[in-house]
This record gives sequence, structure tokens and C-alpha cells, in this order.
Amino acid sequence: METTSHLLSSVLMARFAAQGFLRLDAVVPDDLNATAIDAMTRGVPGVPYGVPLEAAFPDDSFARRLVDLPPVAGALHSLVGPDPTVDHIAVHVREPNEGSAQPLHGDAIIDTRRDAFDVQLMYYPHVVTPDMGGTLLVPGSHLRLTNESDTGRYQNLLGQIRLTCPAGTVLLLHHGIWHGGRRNDSARRRYMFKIRFNPAEPQVRLWDTGDLDDPAVVAELSTTFPWYEQATGRLEIYNRIALWRTLTGDDTFDIEHWATRVHNRPGRTA
Repeated sequence: METTSHLLSSVLMARFAAQGFLRLDAVVPDDLNATAIDAMTRGVPGVPYGVPLEAAFPDDSFARRLVDLPPVAGALHSLVGPDPTVDHIAVHVREPNEGSAQPLHGDAIIDTRRDAFDVQLMYYPHVVTPDMGGTLLVPGSHLRLTNESDTGRYQNLLGQIRLTCPAGTVLLLHHGIWHGGRRNDSARRRYMFKIRFNPAEPQVRLWDTGDLDDPAVVAELSTTFPWYEQATGRLEIYNRIALWRTLTGDDTFDIEHWATRVHNRPGRTA
């Protein structure tokens, strides 16, 4: 991927660290959306686990054109570096009036890494209206580790988002975020294309850091969400501090002295 001007800002990176996702509305042009729907209807070949992105998709495929779009390529570069590998791809289809929904879950939560993360791209080639269901997301849930569908018994959480979007919208998700496909109550088939990316280099200052000292960075990292418990919700802020220290390579970064206090171990050598 070659990109310079479309790298994410520090504020957007902090938003991703806090919320667990970024949304790029209508960044895919109509002609590519039409090509993608046709390809997904006919079937999309899989890719081997761990293949470099450069080798994952044929040059004339909709997937190659999708990941090469400057806003998409810039965001991926910022999150997982310029040369990530592809873990897997999937086409998710919800049939008209299907009558069932996917339980709330996290993907591959055997993955307990705190100093790295994968990114899942979800691409919606057509408009998603409220009656089409869309993808349910729980903002800020990505750093609270659960095991796959432990959250499946929850029907609704305060502050959850049910995605409705224009055609050509792309979501970029931290691998740990709680989500689920809602039922499709419309008369139209719903498509979503997913790619999971693995970083191939340290995820340290891969974005445009020109605004790293902007107060809006700390404001984003301090965001709370309605489903947080008053006390234990603080754990999410602490987890973000740790993630931001990793992303910036700055082990002095802190909010309200929380990490500094916890890491204070006088006399310890390890």
C-alpha cells in the first residue's frame, strides 16, 4: 500500500483506542460497490492464512481496489503498518426477512494480546437501512476481554450502535470489540465483506503524529460510554492508557496519574 496524505491523525488514533472502531462513510465509489456485490453473489475465493496483503488479492479484483483506496489504505497503514498480512476473509450474507440475529460476541478472544492488535475491515457495498438490521457494535468494549460468545446472553447494552450507513461504507475494528449481525427484516439481501489484518511490524507511531500533543487526544482517550459501571469503567481508561503507551512508545503517558500510581514499585528491579 502506498499512501501519505491519508494517514490518520493522532486524534483519530486516540478515538480508535477509546472506541475500538473507526467508520469511513461512503468512501467506496458506486462502480466498485456494484462490482463487489456481483463478486460476492458469485463467490469470493479465500486466501491462505498469513499471506502478505500485496499477494492476497488479484490486481483486478474488487478486494484489491478496495484496500488500495487512499482513505482505506491510509487508515490501515496507520493501524497495522504499510505491509500487514491477511488472516482471513469472509462474505457475510443476511437473507431477506431472515428472522434471526447473531449473538453478541467478540472474534477470536483466545487472543489476549495487550501490546498488539489485529484490525477487521467490514465493508458494506450498499445502503444499510434500519430494517436491514446492520452490524451491532458496543463502543469501548474491545479491551474488556471475554471468551467468544460469553456476551451472547445480553440482548441490549446502553450506548450500543446498530450500524446504518450509506453505500460504500467501511468499518475498521479492533479485533476484540463486541459485535453481532442483526436480523434482516427487509425484502433485500444484505452483504458485508470482511478482511482481518495482522500487523507485521511494531504498531508504534505509524500515523501522522503532527497533532500528538493536541488536548483532544486525551479527551478522546477519556471518553466513557453508558454501559460502563461507575467504578469498574475506570478499568477501560486504564487499559487505554496502556494501549496508548504502546502505540506511542511513550511509557510516561498518563491520565489522572492512574498508570503512574499502579506502576509505582520502589526497589523492584523487574
